[in-house]
Amino acid sequence: MSIRSLAAAAALCLIGAASPSVSSEITDAPTAMVVATAQGTAPNFVGISNWYNSAPLSIGSLRGKVVLVDFWTYNCVNCIHTLPRVTALYAKYHDRGLVVVGVHTPEFPFERSAAGVQAALKRHGIAYPVAQDNDSQTWNAYHNQYWPAQYIVDQNGNIVYQHDGEGQYEQIEATIAHLLNASS
Repeated sequence: MSIRSLAAAAALCLIGAASPSVSSEITDAPTAMVVATAQGTAPNFVGISNWYNSAPLSIGSLRGKVVLVDFWTYNCVNCIHTLPRVTALYAKYHDRGLVVVGVHTPEFPFERSAAGVQAALKRHGIAYPVAQDNDSQTWNAYHNQYWPAQYIVDQNGNIVYQHDGEGQYEQIEATIAHLLNASS
């Protein structure tokens, strides 16, 4: 990472803005696809207490698909801000091979409630699969640290993009579109 990129990342952190994965370069081009380097194979969904809108899924069963893994919790305002974007990506690209998997990992004890998760799915119109990760096992498998966080997994099961927080919506969509076009 260059000194300029490091300074830009530090500035973003100081003002509280979300930044791309530290393994990605920050560029001047706003539409540049940010691809995480050497993040490796996506971990499986482990320790899931409930699945909503789907039978249980595994990363292995999703090979050949582009997967957006979205870590969120229903009481997080930043997560709530991202949900319309995630739902729109699902609506736009689902028929082309995108699978969105929401991973609801609670921050507070009351967010462990299955009824609370179900109410949030209904309130936000979430129709894509959601895994309830009450014991943070999938969260830990991904070495995740923030709500919300998005991971894009390519058709071979590799994490190719990671973003924490709100924003980077154009880059997320560009990465998904690129991967879907590459497989067409």
